[in-house]
Amino acid sequence: RHPYQININTIKMAPADRKERKTKPDLVTRDYTIHLSKMVHKTTFKKRAPRAIKAIKKFAQKAMGTKDVRIDSKLNQHVWATGVRKTPTRVR
Repeated sequence: RHPYQININTIKMAPADRKERKTKPDLVTRDYTIHLSKMVHKTTFKKRAPRAIKAIKKFAQKAMGTKDVRIDSKLNQHVWATGVRKTPTRVR
């Protein structure tokens, strides 16, 4: 048997959370200016826009203190507006 071979029969799903949320969490919005050009500096052209989106998510997680961060579609369209190679220098 290969050392990295996994027996499919031994893998089980994690138990599902049975708790249901009764109220929606408070949605918080804040305005920040993110300097994207220093986050995608020395990055391959074809990876610039995806790296910028990941950097925005990482910045928001750190600033807001939560793992649940969702990028607004308008912000995503603004980052991708000029293509994968030429991302905006700063984003607010």
